[in-house]
Formats: sequence, structure tokens, C-alpha cells
Amino acid sequence: MKEPKKLVLLITYDNWGYNQYIADALEDKSYDVIHIDFHSFRYKYPGLAHKTLNFFTKNLGIVNLKHVYYNEVILNKLNDIKSIDTTIYIKADFLSKQTIEAINAKSKKSVLIISDSINRYPKTKNILSLFDKVFSFEKKDCKKYNLSFKTNFIYKTADVIQTKFKYKVFNISSYDNRFPIIKKIAETLYTMNVKSKIIIFSKKENTEPYLEFSKSPLTITEINNYLEESEIMLDVSRSRQQGLSFRVFESLGLRKKLITTNKDIVNYDFYNPENILVIDDIENITIPQAFLETPYREVSKNILHQYLIENWVEDLVN
Repeated sequence: MKEPKKLVLLITYDNWGYNQYIADALEDKSYDVIHIDFHSFRYKYPGLAHKTLNFFTKNLGIVNLKHVYYNEVILNKLNDIKSIDTTIYIKADFLSKQTIEAINAKSKKSVLIISDSINRYPKTKNILSLFDKVFSFEKKDCKKYNLSFKTNFIYKTADVIQTKFKYKVFNISSYDNRFPIIKKIAETLYTMNVKSKIIIFSKKENTEPYLEFSKSPLTITEINNYLEESEIMLDVSRSRQQGLSFRVFESLGLRKKLITTNKDIVNYDFYNPENILVIDDIENITIPQAFLETPYREVSKNILHQYLIENWVEDLVN
């Protein structure tokens, strides 16, 4: 008799769409996967008074009505599920302890993945003890809180190295405290006559010729199209961030060069200065012409193997 498939519950706040690749990889390994993406939930305030009240209560750390709604919807979706083999949480600081405990009571194993610094989302500290295993992209947090280190993953690969491109450098970012750095790098590339596609997700107006502002987020498909049309990726890390972003792993998978501000990248097994340019001093940006013109150097398949999504998911469920 054929054994029933194991059930994996994936709970994420998937604002860019990357976490669906995790669900797809698990399904390819013959797991039944329920992916609850609470970024897709839409909360409607009952009235203006509720909206005004929520503005004050969430900023005072008392209660956030949207988060209460997220918790209620998630629990309602799981009412009829009696047993879960593994529950994987990404961005669980939105959830209450009670919600997590109720879900974990149905789960044989619970796993939390922290993709941002705990300093950025301090509420995460309050829930660490609720999970069987906690992975973090941040080495400092792993050491401080005794967590298991895990990087981001490669979700897309290229069979051959491209030779023709529409853009030399590509980046897409939200408008946040990285913006002044991105702007400086974009301006440097512009003065070097390097054709770049640097998109900032913002409702603000842009007046610079070397930047593009988008008032609505791009889809994964649109981002992937720009990645394929570009020769070099640009990665600008957040303040005090050590963990590597998706730009790093997109460049690895697509066999493209990378310009990055993340200095810790030199400690990874795939680092090669011929492929990866680290900007050490943002006040004195130097992008050698030789880096822009020399070809990409292949990274060993043995090194890339561990970062591929189909291998990356293994220690989540085993």
C-alpha cells in the first residue's frame, strides 16, 4: 500500500513572491504543501474610528488590528487539519504566541526561518523558544541566540553564460535607509557611462536620470526578465546586515557578476574577486573598468550544489 504524502505547512509573509519557490521545491519532493501567505490577506477597517485607534495602539505596542486579523484567518484556515508533519514559518513575528502554539500543537516538527536581523524585528526574540529548530541568515544572531546558520537560496539557474545584454547593471530595492547608498552607486555608474537599470519601489517622485521609481511592486516574472537582460547584479545591504540577499544568489544561479556593499561575502566559499566586487567605502566608490569588462569565472558545481533550492529545503523537513 502506498504511503500517504507527508504534509508541510508553510506560513510566510511573501511580499516579493520568493517563498513560493520553497513550496514548489517541497512539492517536487512529493510533499503535500499548504502555503499560507498572509501578505495576500486584505484587512478592511470597520470604520474610520477603528483605523485611527489602530494607528495609536500599534505604535504604542499594544495591539495591531491587522495582525490580529492575520492570526484569526490563519487559524480558521487550519481548523479542519488534525496533523501536520512539519510547519515552516518565515516572518513569524507577525503572529501571536497563542497562534504559534496552537499550530505547533498539530505539528510533529516546527521550524522558524529568520531572514532579517533580530535587531530589525526585535519581537522575534519573544518567540524563539516556541520552535524545534530556528535558522537565521545572520551569523551574529546565530552566535548570540544559539541559532542554526542558513543562507538564502538559488531559485533560478542558467545553463549557459549569456554574452548579450540590454543593461550592464541591475538592481531593484524598496525605498528605505539604503536609498542614499544606492543613489551614490547609481550616480557613479552613470558618470562612467555604464548603462544601468536601477529601480526603486517608492511613491515618491524621481528627478534623477540614473534611477527609476516604481509606484507598484514588480512581479517575480518582471524581476527575472530584468535579471536575464542584465550582465551584473547590484546588491546593497541594510545597515548592520551580514546575511546575504537574493541578489547574491540570483547572480550565482544565473552566472553573473555582482557588485555589493556586503563585506562579509568574502567569507563564503563561492567568493571570487573576479566575479564579486565589494564596495568598502561608500564615500569613495571605485568600480574598476577591468571588473566591468572581464568575463565571469565559473563557480564549482560542488559549491553551488548546497545553495540550490531543491537541496536547500532538505534540512527543513528532515
